[in-house]
Amino acid sequence: QVHLVESGGGSVQPGGSLTLSCTASDLTLDYYAIAWFRQAPGKEREGVSCIHSRFSTSGRSITYADSMKGRFIISRDNAKTTVYLQMNSLKPEDTAVYYCAAQNYESSRYHYWGQGTQVTVSS
Repeated sequence: QVHLVESGGGSVQPGGSLTLSCTASDLTLDYYAIAWFRQAPGKEREGVSCIHSRFSTSGRSITYADSMKGRFIISRDNAKTTVYLQMNSLKPEDTAVYYCAAQNYESSRYHYWGQGTQVTVSS
């Protein structure tokens, strides 16, 4: 059974950095897009970044939400079945629970979700 486990959250001051990890079990990363989402209190969940499947026909390998471009970097280590989200220049508005999710390249839905990890940016 597929499991996704996020780690790396915590508290950081504005301008600081954190790197989140999403480790998958029973899943071959090549066949899945792995995305990061976040949800702040009282707000809807929003997409942060996605690293697409090797077999994606979208023509893109990585996407970022506009507000994260230039600050966040997503990467993948297939051997460790882990996707990373390096977050730099963090702002208080980045405070949220961050989730990773997996979507098979033949599907249009994210079937698998992690439990989330809290990121708090505050002085």
